[in-house]
Amino acid sequence: MINQPHVAIVGATGAVGREMLVCLEERNFPLSQLTLLASARSAGQTMTFRNKDIKVQELTDKSFEGIDIALFSAGGGISLEYAPIAAAAGCVVIDNSSAFRMDEDVPLVVPEINPEAAANRPRQIIANPNCSTIITLMGLAPLHRAFGLKGIIASTYQAVSGSGAQGIEELNEQIRALVEGSQVHTKVYPHQIAHNVIPHVDVFQETGYTKEEQKMLHEGRKILNLPDLKVTCTCVRVPVMRSHSISVSALFEKTPSVTEAQEAYRDQKGVRLVDDPSQGLYPVPLNTTGKDDCEVGRIRLDQVLPNALALWVVGDQVRKGAALNAVQIAEIVAARL
Repeated sequence: MINQPHVAIVGATGAVGREMLVCLEERNFPLSQLTLLASARSAGQTMTFRNKDIKVQELTDKSFEGIDIALFSAGGGISLEYAPIAAAAGCVVIDNSSAFRMDEDVPLVVPEINPEAAANRPRQIIANPNCSTIITLMGLAPLHRAFGLKGIIASTYQAVSGSGAQGIEELNEQIRALVEGSQVHTKVYPHQIAHNVIPHVDVFQETGYTKEEQKMLHEGRKILNLPDLKVTCTCVRVPVMRSHSISVSALFEKTPSVTEAQEAYRDQKGVRLVDDPSQGLYPVPLNTTGKDDCEVGRIRLDQVLPNALALWVVGDQVRKGAALNAVQIAEIVAARL
């Protein structure tokens, strides 16, 4: 048994990689050694972990010798190339990209929902779900256990940091341009994002849905083990820096009440009920930014669908939607090595 595994972060200098480093330190992850890997362009940089400086190394096909767990957050192309190499070297890969999510031999894991799935990993790869999927299901899983989930109608309100540092930079530049009265330029998004919302996240498919919208359907079915789950989703980019919000109408097998739904969140790890609208208490992005827990509120009976509830879920997509979820998976893996 390996009590303190050797851990690597692939894509360590990116936003999610840096957040993984923070999560490992804050959660006092029991590792013996930490290796930071990135592209040749970023190699040589120094990052701090537990008051020690660690030099970032260039990612190569020889990088994984002696490493037990590798957290990947460097994009799908890098994952497709290097995750199998890492697995072949005896490493358990936890991948934050979409590369392996729908692979039948790769479990798709949210630790608060299906931790047992992490044990069955024929390819020695575990996939981290899409950020919006994680946050939505964190809000819905307690209700699913209570009432039996059948369908989801969702609209996401996704922060610009979901597009990386360039999304944040574009919003900031456009806000400055508007204040100064100068010309607004668009690079990252197809339309101005400042003072605007854009119903376009990822690429459109022949169905009229984007790939991002279909992730909620396919990933939700796999995580919850509900092959017949019905999902309609609209993903919208909003001028918010961090934390995604999701408006959900959820259809259940059993008839729910608002009181029973609120009670379902009692003692649930990773999700917090914030639901007293008359006192101005409901989830907002600023209150979840940098926080581990997702928040749920505005729970009410749906006025169109039978046996349905409407609710509002918010969570930090860089943290629980990516880095934290991966580190939590690594904790499960490390406990069983």
